Parts: sequence; structure tokens; C-alpha cells
Amino acid sequence: MQLATDLPSSSPVQQKNFLEEMTDLPATRQNYSQYKIIRRNGAVVAFEPGKISIALTKAFIAVRGGQSAASSSMREIVAQLTGEVVHALTRRRPEGGTFHIEDIQDQVELALMRSGDHDIARAYVLYREERARERARQQSAQPASGQVAVLHVVENGQKIPLDPAQLMARIESACQNLGNTVDAALIVKSMLKDLYDGVPAEEVRKSAVLSARALIEKEPAYSFVTARLLLDNIRYEVLGEEVAHEAMQSRYAEYFPEFVRKGIEAGLLDERLGQFDLARLSEALAADRDLQFGYLGLQTLYDRYFLHVSERRIELPQIFFMRVAMGLALNEIDREARAIEFYHLLSKFDFMSSTPTLFNSGTRRSQLSSCYLSTVPDSLDGIYEAIKENALLSKFAGGLGNDWTPVRAMGARIKGTNGKSQGVVPFLKVVSDTAVAVNQGGKRKGAVCAYLETWHLDIEEFLELRKNTGDDRRRTHDMNTAVWVPDLFMKRMQEDQEWTLFSPSDTPDLHDKFGRAFEEAYIAYEEQAAQGRLTLFKRIPARQLWRKMLTMLFETGHPWITFKDPCNIRSPQNHVGVVHSSNLCTEITLNTSEKEIAVCNLGSVNLLAHIVDGKLDQARLKQTVTTAMRMLDNVIDINFYAVAKARNANFRHRPVGLGIMGFQDCLHKLGISYASPEAVEFADRSMEAVAYHTYWASTELAEERGTYATYRGSLWDRGILPQDTLELLREERGGHVEIDTSSTQDWDALRDRIRQYGMRNS
Repeated sequence: MQLATDLPSSSPVQQKNFLEEMTDLPATRQNYSQYKIIRRNGAVVAFEPGKISIALTKAFIAVRGGQSAASSSMREIVAQLTGEVVHALTRRRPEGGTFHIEDIQDQVELALMRSGDHDIARAYVLYREERARERARQQSAQPASGQVAVLHVVENGQKIPLDPAQLMARIESACQNLGNTVDAALIVKSMLKDLYDGVPAEEVRKSAVLSARALIEKEPAYSFVTARLLLDNIRYEVLGEEVAHEAMQSRYAEYFPEFVRKGIEAGLLDERLGQFDLARLSEALAADRDLQFGYLGLQTLYDRYFLHVSERRIELPQIFFMRVAMGLALNEIDREARAIEFYHLLSKFDFMSSTPTLFNSGTRRSQLSSCYLSTVPDSLDGIYEAIKENALLSKFAGGLGNDWTPVRAMGARIKGTNGKSQGVVPFLKVVSDTAVAVNQGGKRKGAVCAYLETWHLDIEEFLELRKNTGDDRRRTHDMNTAVWVPDLFMKRMQEDQEWTLFSPSDTPDLHDKFGRAFEEAYIAYEEQAAQGRLTLFKRIPARQLWRKMLTMLFETGHPWITFKDPCNIRSPQNHVGVVHSSNLCTEITLNTSEKEIAVCNLGSVNLLAHIVDGKLDQARLKQTVTTAMRMLDNVIDINFYAVAKARNANFRHRPVGLGIMGFQDCLHKLGISYASPEAVEFADRSMEAVAYHTYWASTELAEERGTYATYRGSLWDRGILPQDTLELLREERGGHVEIDTSSTQDWDALRDRIRQYGMRNS
């Protein structure tokens, strides 16, 4: 294929103007100065996306002719294709780097095929093949010089030859013990294509990671190769020199005390970490556990979790885990022994603390809790105090769940001004913007979920908050939403009856009532509305509202649907308050009020690590859970509280959430189909085991440390365990609870122990 150089039926001036226009497309106007192109002759030139547009334009003209190709639609297609090619290239290397000319042409081919322009793509492929054969003929016709081009690397201002043998040895080391599915030569070949004479040494190290990373989608084992190459780079950044993995055991021991000193001097670490027996802790560090990481896990730690001074990391993976462990052991009697115990649990991937704990443990602002739940009062002072609390809690990586049900609906009277309320939605826009503005200390975007009960008069507009159409001033694109659904609504929906919406300023007690008490009060308010004693209300078919909830859920992923009555009836703490919402991620249900902000203290057991010889290792699971519960209980005492209401609630109730991860991996290892009765059975028995060992660990902590402050009168105190509350729910509903309640653990022994020692955590 001969690429066209002339536009049919156009003058040279028109041709020149047209091609110049194609270099000024949106994708070409950004600054790409951090990227370079390696040409086939080894020359390094600036990356100019405009040349991609010109090449695409010539390809269209050559195949389809100048008249049709010069249309506005062709310009739009070229603009779109150019943007796709540029995005595909730069997304792999957001910090900058080099591309080979062949990489660009590969992406052009892919973009043409994906766009459906198969005639252009076919001609482009044939053209590339023809040009490749021509270059091969020219090269074979030239006499061999007997010289091999030598690439030079620039490091510390010195230009030295690149040692191919040393490069190959480094890549082979990263491939060690990963079998025949990985090929070091393939990575080196890809690397050399992206290197050029005079390349900085840092770019060589980056190129190794990027070349290996590109192979992960073809063979998952390359994830470990990439992680090891990235690990080499991290070690170089932290230690200031290249260190082979075999030497890291001793280097860890040497560097660890230096890390603690650096961290304290930089104002990052709690000064109490310097009071530990650092030599004893250094001996516990296990360098070989660095090799457990896949690429994505290690890259995420590097980007978000490792401490840094002036953007230079000072943490290595095992030091990171030890720092977290030390932070959680600050109040222990034998701090070193507990820190080592916690370290082993984390570094072996048996259990993982929550993100805020990993971010902040051992630091000067050790905000370790995961989520905060609050109830927003119906006053301007209260609303903006809640938004301020959101900002303070988000600053230190806390996720947020806000109960907005008490706030009066649109059209409700404002006594102080004799005006009418605009409802909940305008305030939620501020909440959404606050989550973006206070982005968890610059580490990740803030996250908040707003909850509203289905009887609130603003519920219909609330359901549309995440839509991409409509008035953007009444949309919250950066906030999650959830509906808090009473059983009565589901009953009305199933029976195809009407549902009445109220303003909470007229029906304030509905917020705190649940079960039969809610149903009685709600029906009484409906009677008042029918008698004309309430004027601000709306009746709609319950199925219409339910259909809208599901429609929005499918369209936008929101609102999440959560259920008020089971959460309260089954709550161990229903003697001291009401659950008004869940948290950011809808896995926790805790009491909230104007005086208390509930706190989630979370962590996850890696269930896969406890599958041994084709079954769940109960002894190992119990050991893991026992240590994990101690870590979670310590979070409550060590935690930095940005808001006093959160501190009060956490110390009174001491709630913890011990979850699991790796469930699907367990099924894969056991050869069980996800959609099978065997999978349900495994879920039932494994979760029973986790719950049993967790409750047992909490009684042991209660024996050692005492029960939580509000234990008396709780369901625990009354001998009612969580599985027993299914019967309470069945009684309240009059049935409609169909769950397998068979068990395999010795629950009678646990009941006796709780009766004797109580529970440390609610």
C-alpha cells in the first residue's frame, strides 16, 4: 500500500492546510514532553501525537479517496482514533518514558480494528509488512561491519556501557523458581527495544518492570516477576544501592533501626517506637516473605502505604509490616513479643488490617479505624457540624456513613424564618464535594455514603442523585447512596398497596422506631394524613417506588438497599440505642445518635491461607483469629480520634468487625463450583468457624481486660447469640425467616464461657 501524499481534487495549498489541521486535534494539544520515541535507527525523538493523526489521515485517503475522506466525519474518526492510541500508550507509563516506533504502529492497528474500519486496518497491516520486507532486503544487501551497537547508560553523571549479561542475570533472578511459564529472554528483548544510547539508569530499571508487566495478561506468573523487579527498584530507592535478594536478610536487620530513627526525625513516626528493642525486632524480619507479593499488591503499597520523606520511600515491605505491628503493640506489657506476633500474622498474609490501620499505625496521628457512622440532626448548626466532622474524619482516612433521615423534607416549614425547606438534596451536594476536597490526607479520594429511609418525602429525588442527566446542582457524582428500608415497605410492595411519604419534621418518632412499633406509629400517621391533620405528605404505589429503586440501581449502581428492622431486632446493642444506617460499605450496623458517632474497627482473615490438605484448618484459623481480635481491640485504645463523639462511642461499645477475604480462591483450590450446593455448605461452615473463634477470642479478652462498658443488658449478657436472633426476627415478622440453623461447633461451651466472663467487644 502506497500511503497517499496528495488529496485528490485539491490544490497543494489545500492539502497542506488540511494536514496541518489534522495535527491540531484535541489528543495532540496536551503536553507530552515527558515521552520520547525510539526510531528504528536508534535515534530518540520527541513524541508528537500529531504525526499519528497525519498517518491515520493518509491511510484513510489511500484506501477511500480524498473527497470522502476529507469530510468532517473522517476528521472526527481520526480525532477519536488518535485519542485512543495516545491513551493506550501513555496509560502504561503515566510518569513518562520511551516508546518504540513499532509500539505506536501496533496501537494504530488495534485502534483501526476496534473501530470497525477493517479495510483501513488490512491495508495498514499489508503496508507495514511490505516496509518490513524492504528494510530486511536493504539490510541484507549492506556488507556486514562486524560491529555490534553498544548502548550506554547514564548514572550519577557517568556514561557507562550497558552490560547485557548483567541485565539478563537480573531478569533471570526475578524469574527464579517460577517454572517454565516465564521467559527472561522475552523480557530482555522487550526492554532492549525501548532503550537507547544515553538512557538514564533509572529508565532501565523502570523498563524492566514495564516490559514484564506487559506479559501478565498472557501469563499470570509474570505478576511475580514484575513484583520482584519492582522490589529491586524499591530497595534501590530506599537503601541507595542495588541489593540482591540473597543479601536482604542481613540488610533488613541493619536498616531497620535506621528507618525508625529517620521516621522519628522526619516527624512521621511515634517517638515511642524508638523505645522498642529494635535489635530483637530486626531479627524477626523475614526477607523471603517479600517474594509473596504479586505486582498489583506491591505497586499499591509503594504508591499509597509506604512512608516517604520528600517523595523518597523509607519503608520496605517487611519494615512496613513491622511498623504496623509495633503501632498496634504500643500498650502491651511485652511490646516486643506482641509486635513480633502481630508482624508474623500480617507478613504471612494470614490476616490483614484495614487500610487506615496500615496507613497510620505507628505514626504520630494513628487514626486506625475504618469507618464512622453519624446521624445528622435537623438544624443548620447540626448539619454543618456533621459536614465538618466528615471532613475531620476523612482527613485521616476514615470512611463515612451518614444517616440523613431526621432532616426535614422539601416544603417543610422553617420556624425560625417562616420559610420553606429545600430538603435534604442541596446539603448532600455539599457532602459529596467535601469528600472530594478532603481526600484522606492526599492518599486516596474521600468516601461517604448517605442513608435515607424510604418513607422520607425526599426519597424520590434522593434515588436520582447519581444520575448523569438532570440538574447537576442536584446530583452527587462522588458520593454513595443507600436506602434504609423497613419491613412494612416490603410488605406493602409485595401486596401491591400504597406507601405514604412524610417529612420527619411531622413524624419525628419514626426515625427511632422499628418492627411492630414502627408499623403502629406509621399507620397512625397515615390516619392523621387521611383526616387532614397532616398536610405535607404524598401517597404512591409501593411497587412504583420499589421499581424506581431497582431501576436506579441497575442504571447507576445506587442506591444500595439495606434493611432497618433486621438490623435493629438482631442488634446486640438494642438496649442502648437504635441503628439508623450502615457504614460506607454496608457491612457494619451500629447505633448512632446526636451524641455518638459509631466507629468500625475492621480487619480481614485470609481464608485461603487456612485451607490445608483440602480442608479448613480449624486450629490455625483459631490461632489467627485470636491474634487478630487482640489487634482489633488494641485499635480502639490506640486510635487517634479527630472527633470526641467518635471516641466516646468507641470506648463505650468497643465494636470490631472481623471479615474474610479469599472466599472464591478457596473454592478454586477445593475444586468447588461457585454456583453449587457445596459452595453454600462451605460458606456456612467456614463462616460458622470464623464467628465461633471470634466470639471465643472476645471472651478471652474479657477475662483479661474486662467487658465493654455497655455490656450489661445487651443480647450477649442475656445469653442471646447472633444466630439466636433469627428467632427474634421470626417472631417479630410472624415468620418469613428461612435459614439453615444447623451447626458443627461446640456452642454450649461458648455460651457457658460468655456467661462467666462476658464479651470484650459488642
